Formats: sequence, structure tokens, C-alpha cells
Amino acid sequence: MRSSSAALFLAAALVPVAASAADLAVDYDMVSRIRDEGISRSQVMETVAHLTDVIGPRLTGSPAMRKANDWTKDRLQSFGLQNARLESWGPFGRGWSFDHANVRMIAPLSAPLLALPKAWTPSTNGAVRAKALRAKIETEEDMEKWRGKLAGALVFLSAPRELLAPEKALFSRYSNDQLEDLERFAIPRAGEDPERRPGQPPVDREAQRKRYLFQQKLREYLVAEKAAAAVEISDRDGTVIWVTGGGSRYADENPGVPSLVMAAEHYNRVCRLLDKKVEVELEVDVKAQFHDGDETAWNTIAEIPGTDKNPEVVMIGAHLDSWHAGTGATDNAAGSATAMEAVRILQALGVKPKRTIRIALWSGEEQGLLGSRAYVSQHFASRPEPTDPKEARLPRFLRPERGPLTVKPEHARLYAYFNLDNGTGKIRGVYTQQNAGAAPIFEAWLKPFADLGARAVTQRNTSGTDHLSFDRVGLPGFQFIQDQADYPTRTHHTNLDVYDRLQREDLIQASVVMASFVYHAAMREGPFPRKALPKDSPSPAPTPAPAEEASGAH
Repeated sequence: MRSSSAALFLAAALVPVAASAADLAVDYDMVSRIRDEGISRSQVMETVAHLTDVIGPRLTGSPAMRKANDWTKDRLQSFGLQNARLESWGPFGRGWSFDHANVRMIAPLSAPLLALPKAWTPSTNGAVRAKALRAKIETEEDMEKWRGKLAGALVFLSAPRELLAPEKALFSRYSNDQLEDLERFAIPRAGEDPERRPGQPPVDREAQRKRYLFQQKLREYLVAEKAAAAVEISDRDGTVIWVTGGGSRYADENPGVPSLVMAAEHYNRVCRLLDKKVEVELEVDVKAQFHDGDETAWNTIAEIPGTDKNPEVVMIGAHLDSWHAGTGATDNAAGSATAMEAVRILQALGVKPKRTIRIALWSGEEQGLLGSRAYVSQHFASRPEPTDPKEARLPRFLRPERGPLTVKPEHARLYAYFNLDNGTGKIRGVYTQQNAGAAPIFEAWLKPFADLGARAVTQRNTSGTDHLSFDRVGLPGFQFIQDQADYPTRTHHTNLDVYDRLQREDLIQASVVMASFVYHAAMREGPFPRKALPKDSPSPAPTPAPAEEASGAH
């Protein structure tokens, strides 16, 4: 293993002063072949249909996720890729899945209500009938106020919210003006997170940490108070249910009471009745199960072997896991199927790349980029794990990057990583993550696809997906710019994230662009530009005391 100082020297040596004409060369003959294969004989929709309609939602740790790992490995092998395998990481924790969630109003009249359970929360004991109770519980003082009053109740925790006329279209694509604006780099304002897009609000990790710790206490409180279940409002309109996790995936932690997210229109209706002092009785029937035993999680890996530059590797990837409300179509079977189609195209063309082309389909992305982080730590570079057990239990996005970076020999051999994870939209360009040397290379590689709408290269950062696992350790990791489509308005983490919301032409376009990018990276003569390695972070700070021990909490 190399020290950080030695790795800095190595990284500096790999950065060319300027890209030569040879470095920017585009193989237009190969581009034509890629376009023909990817457009005329695409299999991307067949792949994505199996992942969504046959396997379904793929929560990490669930039986469906393991089926997806096995099936993608076998399918990549059937394409002709070599070294197809599952690489383990973990422990992740317990698996979880659910069979059904049926909610209906019994009184003052009968009516079906739309609600879905939060992941890692338990079943009801069959169909349970109970009265609805609106209770604001946001602080420990609120807990004391409601103590002894929640037994047997369906506790509605959220405030109702006014549903206004939508301010933007449900489906959108980037205009030329918007792409031009995206290409202009905006210096982050003071306090803005450099990993986030300029203009996005800063992430207050300390506030997030406090909310996370409070939610743990709230779970324990509702169990102690013998509440029948907890209900929250969806943050989407149009009876779209946005839902992620709620309980704990650790077997030694209490998962809480059955917890659901209800469609906003139905939640508001219950609250209006309660405000009018009308007694509301509901029937809730949730059947969910935890999957204990093996807490290992897996990434799917396969390769097209390289030739004369074989020790070097170009990677392409997407996350295979999803949440459970829909079938994980736009988040992110679309990206996984597109990456698989990209390597299928290259394999079908019989390419003999100089560098090895490796595809990785990650698990655990939705819980904090866990699969890709583990892979990068195992293969490329790592920081020490927290020694405080309480901090180790925190989600990784709540932990700062601390301690010295230990760089491994494979770090020097990773040429570049390309990721896709922003829904079903076509590729419109690529983020360089402020890697200035990558910009002219990407501009050259995008030129053959201007007629397909891919043209923008921006120095801006983008966050929230697996390229960050590479970027954070000084590796060239990139995410493509995609049309938003209806990802932010209807499908992201919702019950509408299903096959029918996929755009066939977009996935075909994205597949050929990705195939061309990874091919040209694998064939390029010169080294790929790298940013400097991140500086070592300060020594770990003590973990804040739990809320009940801290003075002046909340």
C-alpha cells in the first residue's frame, strides 16, 4: 500500500499538461457500428422489463435483490462477458420485504385509503381496527405531552398540507438555454456544499444527525406507548406515495411499530375529519417480513478483458438496488439495464479493448452508496472505520470523511468510472466534477451524438450517486447529465416508479452514448487527467451524546 504522500506524487505524474490531438481522437467507424448495433438491435427494454416486471423491487438484503444479483450475473455472462461474479460486502444488516398493505376507513363511512409501509418496519397482527389520532411529536417535550394517550391508536404524525396547483410540468426535458446555463460554472457561495450543484441549499449534517437520533427515540417511544401504528403524509400530490425506510435493519434494534406513508389527499381527508371532532376508525393490514441470517450484500461484476493495457481498467456502472413502493424502474433499473446494454453492444461488436472494461451493478446505494463505497475501499483506497460503536451505526452520509486516506495499488490502474442514475431521461452531457482536464476529452467524445441531444460538458459537481465513491478518493468518477423526465415529480422513490414510466428511445440513446464513452476510454493512448487526492481529514470528533443526555437538545 502507498501512503497518501506517495499517492499524491503518483496522481500528479498521471495528469497530462494538455490533451494532444491523438488524445482527443474519435473512432468514427466504431461510433457508427455502436450506433447501428445499439439502435437497430437493442435489448435494453428486454433487460429492464425482467428487472422490473419479473424480479420487481430490489431492496438491498431482500430475496429479490439476491435474485437480481444472480440474474444480472448470468445475463452478462450470456452476453459473452468474462469473470462474471458477485463480490460481497457488509455486513449490511437484515433484509426486509412486504406482501401487502391494505388500509381503509371504517367510520364515519367506508372508503379505501392509499398507504404503503416504510421499509424495515413490522407487520400488523393481521387486520387491526383502531381510531385515528393526530399527534405532533417532534421534541422530547412533545413525547411527555402525549405520554399515556396513544395506546391502541393509529397515530397521524404529520401535519396536513395544502395541495397547491403544480408549479411545473410533470414531464420535462432540458432546453438548449438550460444546457448552456449548466455549462457555465457557478462558484459555490459561502456555506454551500462543494459536492452539490451550485444553488442547492447546504447540507446540515448535524441537523440531520439530530433528526436521525430523534427518530430512533420516537420508534422506541411509540412501542412503549403501545401505539397500533404510525402514519405520515406523502410529500407528493396526485395520490403518489413517496416512501423509503423507517425502522432499523439492525437485528438488535427495535424496528418500532408498523409505520406507513399515506397519499396526501387521503391523509388530509382524515385530518379534516379529526379537526371537526369526527371520530375516524381505520382498518390497517400490513404483511411484511424480515430476512435474518446472512447479512452479506453483493455487487454484480463482469468484464471484457483488455489487451496490451490490460492491468488498467475502465469501469461503467449503476445501482441495482431500489426502494419497495414501485418496481425500481427509473431508480435504477434504467441505469443498470443501460450499462448492461452498453457492454452488450461492445461485446456483440467483438471489440478488443486495450484496457479491461468492467461493469459493476451496485447494491446498498439507497442506504448511502454502501456497495460502491465498499468496493472502492476494498480495491482502491480507504479511510479508517469509526471506532465509536454509536458512530459506526450512523448512516454513512451522516459521517464526515475522517482520517488519513490509504491508497492501494489498484488506485493507479483505475482509468475512469462512468455512472448513470438520474431516471429514464436521455443523456444530454456529462459532469466533470471540476476535473478540468476531462472537459476537452468529453467534448470530443460527445460530438458524434449531438444529433441525439448529447452535447453539454460542465465543470459542475453533481451528488447523490455512486460516482462520488470514486471521486472522494481522487479517482476520475463521472455521472452523466440526463433529462429529468418525470423523475423528480412522479417516480423517484414512489409507487409510480414502474416500467410504464420508462422512455424506450431515451434508454437506447443512453446505451449507445455510454458504450462509446467506455470504448474510447478503453482505447485512449494517454493517461486520463486526475484531480489532486483529497487532503487528509481531521481526527475524529467525539460522537454527540444522545438527545436525552445532551443539555439544551432540540
